[in-house]
Amino acid sequence: MPLAHTNAQGDGEDLLHRLWIYTNYDCNLSCSYCVAESFVGAKRNGLPLPQVCRLIDEAVMLGMTGLFLTGGEPFILHDIFSMVHYGLERMQVTVLSNGILLKGKRLQQLEALPHRERLTVQISLDGSNAATHDVYRGAGSWQKAIDAIVRLKAAGFHVRLGTTQTPENSQDLAAMCRLHRALGIPDDDHIIRPLVRRGFSAKGMAISLPALEPEVTVNRDGVYWHPVATAPDLLISPRLFPLREAVEQIKEIRESLLMVTGGASNRFR
Repeated sequence: MPLAHTNAQGDGEDLLHRLWIYTNYDCNLSCSYCVAESFVGAKRNGLPLPQVCRLIDEAVMLGMTGLFLTGGEPFILHDIFSMVHYGLERMQVTVLSNGILLKGKRLQQLEALPHRERLTVQISLDGSNAATHDVYRGAGSWQKAIDAIVRLKAAGFHVRLGTTQTPENSQDLAAMCRLHRALGIPDDDHIIRPLVRRGFSAKGMAISLPALEPEVTVNRDGVYWHPVATAPDLLISPRLFPLREAVEQIKEIRESLLMVTGGASNRFR
């Protein structure tokens, strides 16, 4: 699961205006570094449409303006277009995807959504070539991602790229930037974040709650501190509703952490 932001630190942005929802955990790829532990054949463990809609309504009441739908691969779900539709009528929406399924009927369903100017599709791309990208994501996945990006751009969608920096692609990032520009994607829409030692990944940066700038994250089991993982150490509340209660808990914990650090914030985002 890719994050939709950089690892920028200390810029003062309050990320509690975002609501992250793990729509499901099954995927059409089995990436070896997946922080969500998603893979082909994983249990769906998804949130039903009525709960997603209620979460969106309560998030709007709390002043949230951005909805991020992630997985797993969200476009596996039959209800994903209804979720996106409901969100677009109320918020800015970003869907994180590998893009492979976005063709044919699914692409037509995406094109039929209202308020497309509020929609961002974030595609995972970890290399300027197949050899670099496919080492973590599987043979053939790079070309399928490129094809998806081309289809989405041709259909007029706002496309963002999410790149996980790994030992294998660190020397390829400049070439990746040349590639995304050639694909018509500006620098501001290419997000590069470090590999995190969570989920399936045995490599990367070790991250714990105090080091993470909070972003309200929900799956069917509760509300979490940050979308980097829905792991027990990041669980804030097993109760989804009312969402306000968990958000207040997050704010209280954040204030306590800021008091410890004397008001300075250099947490990972």
